[in-house]
Amino acid sequence: MKALPLALLFSCAAQPILAVCVDDKLTISGDFGQATFGIEIADDPQERAQGLMFVEDMPLLEGMLFVYEEPQFVSFWMKNTLIPLDMLFAAPSGEILSIHENAVPGDLTPIRGGDGIQMVLEINGGLAARLGIAEGDVMQHPSFGADAILPCDEKTDG
Repeated sequence: MKALPLALLFSCAAQPILAVCVDDKLTISGDFGQATFGIEIADDPQERAQGLMFVEDMPLLEGMLFVYEEPQFVSFWMKNTLIPLDMLFAAPSGEILSIHENAVPGDLTPIRGGDGIQMVLEINGGLAARLGIAEGDVMQHPSFGADAILPCDEKTDG
């Protein structure tokens, strides 16, 4: 298992560091520190249906953010997905409500994120545990609105 550079894993501060929000980056803050991911956004039905299907590999700190218009019950599967994924299910506030680790490529078993989900971040399988990301940690991205726990101070085009 490749070790991650310490600077990418931890920010030792009493308060979360507010990142400049850009469309192609998402930051997660929690007891572990802070991690920033390069992301693609899937915010319409066709993009969400395609997701990460047929992707053969994904760089370590990258992922896909699924954005829904309203909080809702969401369920995923791994049809035509070639790599294991962690799925982080978030409320409109950015709080991570549940995490499904190491979803199995090709598995058609439904992965239920629960009710009240507005965003889902998919990252490489096993990475949430390696970084120490847990339920209750908070995502920061321009897609989270006025109710965000960590609102964006500034939005720039990314």
